[in-house]
Amino acid sequence: MSLPKTASVVIIGGGVMGASAAYHLAQRGIKDVVLLEKDEFFGQGATGRCAGGVRYQFGTEVNIRLSLASLPMLERFPEEIGQEVDYRKCGYLFLLTNDADIAVFEKNVALQNSLGVDTQWLSGDEIRARLPQMNLDDVLKGTFNAADGLCDPNSVVMGYINAATKLGATCLGNIEVTGLQVEGGAITGVHTNQGSIAAPLVLNAAGPWAAPIGKMAGVDIPIIPVRRQIVTTTPLPGIPADFPFVIDFAKSLYFHREGEGLLTGMSNPDQAPGFDQNVDPDWELVHMENGVARLPLLEQAGLASHWAGLYEVTPDAHPIFGATPVEGFYLVAGFSGHGFMHGPIAGKLMAEIMLDGAASSVDVSALTLDRFSGDSLKEYNVV
Repeated sequence: MSLPKTASVVIIGGGVMGASAAYHLAQRGIKDVVLLEKDEFFGQGATGRCAGGVRYQFGTEVNIRLSLASLPMLERFPEEIGQEVDYRKCGYLFLLTNDADIAVFEKNVALQNSLGVDTQWLSGDEIRARLPQMNLDDVLKGTFNAADGLCDPNSVVMGYINAATKLGATCLGNIEVTGLQVEGGAITGVHTNQGSIAAPLVLNAAGPWAAPIGKMAGVDIPIIPVRRQIVTTTPLPGIPADFPFVIDFAKSLYFHREGEGLLTGMSNPDQAPGFDQNVDPDWELVHMENGVARLPLLEQAGLASHWAGLYEVTPDAHPIFGATPVEGFYLVAGFSGHGFMHGPIAGKLMAEIMLDGAASSVDVSALTLDRFSGDSLKEYNVV
C-alpha cells in the first residue's frame, strides 16, 4: 500500500500504544488515521520484547486506576476486538525480603484495597508452603493478587491493527519517520523515507524512541531507553501448572511459566541508557546465578531463547499523556516497563484527549509532559 499524501491523524509507532490509539480513533469515526511503524512487522519493538505481565499491584492511585480500566479491556478483547489474547490469571506474587520494602508495600496494598483491588498479604511460611521448589528462607512476607497474570503481546497488537484497518485506518510497516514539519508553532506534517504526509494531528507513540521523535519537532521529552533482557527455558516438569508470576522484588528477579518451561528476567540496576538490544552475556550470567540460587530447578533447564528489549523510562516511572508545546503534536509514552498492560486504556485515553480535549475514562491530568518542571509522584513497584 502506498503512503497517503494527507491524513487527519498520523501515529508514529506500531506497538501496543500506537495500535490501540489507531483503533480507538477509528472507532470514534476518524477514518483517515495513518499509523507508521519503522519495522516490517507491528509490535516487534518494546511491546514484542516484554514479559507479557499484567497486574493491578502498583503503588500510585493513577497506575492502579489505569490497570482497573485496562485489564478488563484485555479480558473482553476476544468479544470486543475478535482476537484471542491468551489472558491467564496466574497471579503475581511479590517476595519481600527486607523491612523497608514491607513498609512501602503496606501502604501500597492499603491503597490497592481502598480502590477495590483484592491484593492479599502472605506470611513467609505461607509462601514457602506454596512454593516448595524455591529457596525462600529469607522471605519475610509477600503480596499476592489472583487477578494479575499474563497476556500475549503480539495478539493484542495485531488485534488492534486488524480492527483499526477494518474501520478504515491505514497501518503501514517499513516506514521510518525522518522529520516532522512545524509551521507557526503547530504540526503540519510528517516526513518519512517513503514520502511526506500532511496532517494537523500527530501522535508520538514511539516508546523508547519517543525522545528522538520529539526532537524532530523541537520538543524535549524526558524518556530514556534502558536495556532489559529475558531468558526462556526448555521444559521443566518440576514447575507446577499453577506456578504464579513470582517477583523477588529486592533483586528485580522474576519467573513465570512459559509453555512447558519458564521465562525469567532480572533488571540490571547499573545498566547504562542506550538503544543497544543485544544480550549482555555478563549480565545474563549474573541473572542465571541469582535465578538458580532462588529456584534450583533452573539448573536442570536448557536455554530455549534469550533476548533484550528496552524500557522507556521517565524520571518518575510514570507515563506521559497528552499535548506538547507544539500544537497538534501529542505524546503517549514513558511507561517505564509496564506499558503493555496499560496499552488498551492508553489508546482510548489518547483518542479522548485528541478529540475531546481531555481524558474522561481515567483522570491522567497529572501525567502531562509539563509536570517535570516540579515534583511528581514516584512509582515504587517497578521491576
